Amino acid sequence: MLLLGVFGAAFLSATLLFGVSEAALLVAAAQQDARLLPLFLAATAGNVTGAIVNFVLGRFLLRFENRRWFPVGPENRSRAQTLFERFGRPVLLFSWLPLIGDPLTLAAGLLRMPFSVFFVYVTIGKAARYAALLWGYDLVTR
Repeated sequence: MLLLGVFGAAFLSATLLFGVSEAALLVAAAQQDARLLPLFLAATAGNVTGAIVNFVLGRFLLRFENRRWFPVGPENRSRAQTLFERFGRPVLLFSWLPLIGDPLTLAAGLLRMPFSVFFVYVTIGKAARYAALLWGYDLVTR
């Protein structure tokens, strides 16, 4: 149940909804019987899955771009395209960052980035964040 909670918190944190995956991960890691590797895998899998939801929304809902309710307007799409053109696909390594990470994953779908490329960069970025968080936690609690 602990792993499912971490997965769920990480999933919500990666979608355009609000989530607190870091706090959930650290609370779970503090449990007496917690094992860090399964927690790391659950958090990474949940966060990447949430990013995939954003990517799919961007990819398949593009035809609604001019609707008022669509989360990314033409001006923001143009900014995202400029960002990807300037820094390239590795910008997705920063998809874990608050406020800009979720829009980056949505923009990748809007810009029709190949899924395999998206998946590799997002997974590396999100896994590195959780690995660093758990490594720091392990250092502090030894």
